[in-house]
Formats: sequence, C-alpha cells, structure tokens
Amino acid sequence: MKVRRNHREERRGFTLVELMVVAVMVIVLAGMATLAGRRAVGRAEMGSSMSNLRQLAIANAGYVSDHGTYAPATDQRNRVRWHGARESVRDPFDPTEGYLSPYLGGSQRVGVCPGLSRHLEGGESWEDGSGGYGYNATYIGGTPENPFEPSRPSRVPHPARTLMFATTAFSKGEGLQEYPFAEPRFWVDPNGNPGGPLQPSVHFRFDGQALVCWCDGHVSAERVGETSEKNYYGGDNEDEGIGFPGPDENNGWWNPDK
Repeated sequence: MKVRRNHREERRGFTLVELMVVAVMVIVLAGMATLAGRRAVGRAEMGSSMSNLRQLAIANAGYVSDHGTYAPATDQRNRVRWHGARESVRDPFDPTEGYLSPYLGGSQRVGVCPGLSRHLEGGESWEDGSGGYGYNATYIGGTPENPFEPSRPSRVPHPARTLMFATTAFSKGEGLQEYPFAEPRFWVDPNGNPGGPLQPSVHFRFDGQALVCWCDGHVSAERVGETSEKNYYGGDNEDEGIGFPGPDENNGWWNPDK
C-alpha cells in the first residue's frame, strides 16, 4: 500500500545557487534601468542645450538686423562681452548687459547649459554668465584684422559650415571652469595667417560629444577630432573632455575663408 505524501512536505526552498542567480539578475536589471535613466537625462539635457544655442543664433541674427554685423565678442576695455558687462575687470559680469542681452527674451541672459553644472569644479568661474557656451571671437565676433570689429554675414560664404557658438569650458588645475570663447586651433595674424597653437576650450560634455551652433542657425553634435596638451593653467584637457572638433587646416570650421 502506497503512502500519499502531503504536497507541503514535497515543497522545498531555494538553493543558494538559485538565490545568487536571482540576486545577480536583480543587480543587472537595476543597472540597466539606471543606465537607461542616465541616457534619458542626457538626451533631455542635450535637447535643452541645443535649444539654448539656437536661441543664441536667433539673438545674433537680431543683432545683425539692427547693426549690420554680428555681435562683438568684446570691447577694447574688456568690460563688455557678448554675454555680459562689468564695471571693471575685477568685477563679475552682469549677464543682462551683454551685446546679445536685448535679443534674448524676457530674461535678457544666456540660458545655462544643464549639462554644465555637474562638470564645474573649483569655485567660481572667470566668466560667469556665458551659460557654458563659447563664441567664435576670432572670425565672427571679431576679425583677424581687428579683434574688436565683428564680422559681417557677407564675409561668411558658407554659414552652414562655419562655427558660431559651441559648448565650452576651460580646464584649470583647480577644476573645470566656465569660458565664453570657442578657441580655434591657432591664433592668427592681421593677414589671417595661422600662428602658434591655442589652448582648446570646446567641451565634449554630452557622452563625448560637443554641441556646435553654425552660422546658419542649425545645431549639431560633434565628436572630438583631437585634444591638445596646450594648457596654461595646469589642467588636463584630455581628462576633462576638451579639444577641437573637425579639420585643423586653416583653423577648420572656425575660419569662414577656409
């Protein structure tokens, strides 16, 4: 005669191996969810930053309409910049008094890149108020002949291939700092001839990509072409994700006459 066993007696618990497998699966799924969340945040930050750059292009177009030239990068006294103004070189910039401020809507100031704040280190930046963006001061906000005389649109034959603004920062020994100019690879003499190398400032803060706003107003995400060890302040450009996008000949995307 067979003895019927109670089903409860046949039930057993999980083995240690099974518990470990479940734990690993939970960790993997949590990691995937975290990564997906970070990517979603990154895409949102990039979209917001692109919108800020388009607004800068629209503001500069407004300046062109009123003055016939692009906005100056800076004045000769180094007190008024495209992004703000100050009483003296020792004072902070008022971000509502720059050359572009009247064209930036009700706030009259540059929108801050949401991807910038998590990178900044070392206290206050030199150039608070530029929002994490830099202007092509060498060829658009100025000219090789005169750095205080902005260019006219007629001098930019290929606006869709000429850089106007980009996401920027400066690498210092104390950390990453805000910086208002997108520096080309080389300084240029009054005849437009490239000279020695400059310290890079284009910041590839979006998963290895920098945002570039072109003179026709469109914005694109670009990968780093090269980094440079040129740094006057003890920073590490490669570690901070700072370099140059695009080709290097004749200052590449910066130079409208390339």
